[in-house]
Amino acid sequence: MKKAVWGVRIRRAGLLALILASASCGTQTRDGTSSSYLIISALEGASGADPSKFATGVASDVITVKDSVATVFEDPGRVTLKLGLKDPGSAATPASPTPNNSITLSQYHVQFVRSDGHNIEGVDVPYAFDGGITVTVSSSDVSAGFSLVRVQAKQEAPLAALQTNPIALSTIARVTFYGHDQTGREVSVMGTIGVTFANYGDPK
Repeated sequence: MKKAVWGVRIRRAGLLALILASASCGTQTRDGTSSSYLIISALEGASGADPSKFATGVASDVITVKDSVATVFEDPGRVTLKLGLKDPGSAATPASPTPNNSITLSQYHVQFVRSDGHNIEGVDVPYAFDGGITVTVSSSDVSAGFSLVRVQAKQEAPLAALQTNPIALSTIARVTFYGHDQTGREVSVMGTIGVTFANYGDPK
């Protein structure tokens, strides 16, 4: 089985999308009653067709031919988080986090948007979704994996049509992580990463 590769036009579209794709990692939520908060040091993703190559922008292949079989892969994400204190102390006596300040993540939410404002889910962009995650951030940076693009998204509109269409769809994924400190106070943090969907040439 051969996969359609759309030549210069799709390669140019993919290249342009990768140049425009970027990750935003500086949004942290300092609202709420918790004395600590989360900082996203890095938000990355990879194509499921080549899941070891993480970057700050993702070229998501909507269909991949592997061993002569057309296959749809989930695209993984990876986040690196660190802990911040709302009361950091002074330069002379900086505050140190206690076990109660540690934040445990329990859930994340992914929403796709477009810069042109066309954001109807299932028509213009993939459906938003929630996922589970369990990782605790304390005094050291912590990295955790998650699902950035689900398999079923590539089997639904609007991504399914790209399997036989030379168009590239550029989106921004807004990823929000939810958790709580060890006293039960809620904490969340949001970052963004560019995801461009297309029928890319398959890796060798």
